[in-house]
Amino acid sequence: MKKNMGAVDKLVRLVVALLIIIAYYQEIVTGVLAIVFLIVSGIFVLTSLVSICPLYSIFGIKTCPLEKKK
Repeated sequence: MKKNMGAVDKLVRLVVALLIIIAYYQEIVTGVLAIVFLIVSGIFVLTSLVSICPLYSIFGIKTCPLEKKK
C-alpha cells in the first residue's frame, strides 16, 4: 500500500494518543471509555508509524505531499 499520511497528520495523531494515555494514567478517563480510548490511541500510534490509514484509503484522502514523477 502507498503511504497516505503526511508529517503533520502523523504528529497530530501521536500527540492525541499521548494525551489519551496521560488521561488514562491520571485516571481522568476510566472504565469502558478508557479502554476504548486506549484502543483508539494504539491505532493512532500504529497508523502513524506505518504512515498508512485504512480509512483514508477507503475515502480517497491523502495528506502526504505529492510524489514527483520522474
